[in-house]
Amino acid sequence: MNLVSTRIITADVDRLVKFYEEITGITAIQYTPDFAELQTPNATIAIGSMRTLQLFGGDHIAKPASNQSTIIEFLVNDADQEFERLKDFLSSQIVQEPTVMPWGNKSLLFRDPDGNLVNFFTPVSKEAVEKFKPKMI
Repeated sequence: MNLVSTRIITADVDRLVKFYEEITGITAIQYTPDFAELQTPNATIAIGSMRTLQLFGGDHIAKPASNQSTIIEFLVNDADQEFERLKDFLSSQIVQEPTVMPWGNKSLLFRDPDGNLVNFFTPVSKEAVEKFKPKMI
C-alpha cells in the first residue's frame, strides 16, 4: 500500500489552489473548476469543491474549513529559510515559527485559508536526518 494523495474539500477552490501554489512553488493542474492537484515527488495535494462530494454520495460526506485534527506536512530543505520566504505572505496564519520538536524535526506550523494546519519541517537530529535521507529533495 502507498499513500499517494490527501484531498482537501473547500468552498473556494481558486483561493486554496493559489495559496498552495504560493507556499510550495508548484503549479497546480486544474482539471476542472471543481478539482485541482499539486503533485510532489512523493504525494499529491488534491483540492476539490463541495460539488465533488456529490460523486461520493452527497455534500454531507465532508464539511469544508472544519478540520481540527489533521496536519498536512511537507518535508523541506530548510524550515528557517521557508519561514523567511513566507513570513509576510503568511503573517497572521503562522501558528509556530520554526521550532525544534522533541522527535528531531524543525517545524514551521501555519494555517491555510480554510484553517487547515500545514507543517513545513526539516530533520535536524541525527536520527531524523537518517530517517528522511531517502526522501530529501
